[in-house]
Amino acid sequence: MAARIEHLVTSGTFSLDGGTWDVDNNVWIVGDDREVIVIDAAHDAGVIAEAVGGRTLRAVVCTHAHNDHIDAAPDLAARTGGPVLLHPDDLPLWKQTHPERAPDAELADGQVLTVAGVDLTVLHTPGHAPGAVCLYAPALGALFSGDTLFAGGPGATGRSYSHFPTIIDSIRERLLSLPGDTVVHTGHGDTTTIGAEAPHLQDWIVRGR
Repeated sequence: MAARIEHLVTSGTFSLDGGTWDVDNNVWIVGDDREVIVIDAAHDAGVIAEAVGGRTLRAVVCTHAHNDHIDAAPDLAARTGGPVLLHPDDLPLWKQTHPERAPDAELADGQVLTVAGVDLTVLHTPGHAPGAVCLYAPALGALFSGDTLFAGGPGATGRSYSHFPTIIDSIRERLLSLPGDTVVHTGHGDTTTIGAEAPHLQDWIVRGR
């Protein structure tokens, strides 16, 4: 059975720096009928576990540790036995949401996660958060960008632990070099492609100064 990409949208809140906002999050499930990984366990562990079903959950991958992307991760791990993976640079953010429960293992730049015969390469893309990562699956023509790159521009950098020049460097150096037809599966909102976003890099820089 060929690997495929499944998509859920879950709703909840994002809180940081004393503010709270209602958000809808994309949850991506990659795998086949036997095994999957979940990318960003947001808000509702029950709904995500139901989508996983009887399949083996190889990992709960966190693209970064803002609460709306990790709030359901420990519960999902407890329900399924899948380990929670996070880049260590985002531990300070993780501890704001889950002070009593650490991730199970670290993500590292260049690390390869394999599920259903498909390799997903971890790309460390700081800027939106210090430990933000994207996952690149060339066999699927897919990039899972978390909140690093959206349809229309880079992720927000106006709050703690974020930095606009850094996210621009991450996008320029790590993402825009990928094939233009790579589909970008984002943390919120619509998908896009590398080719659709690449021509606008200079506009983002001017806007963000």
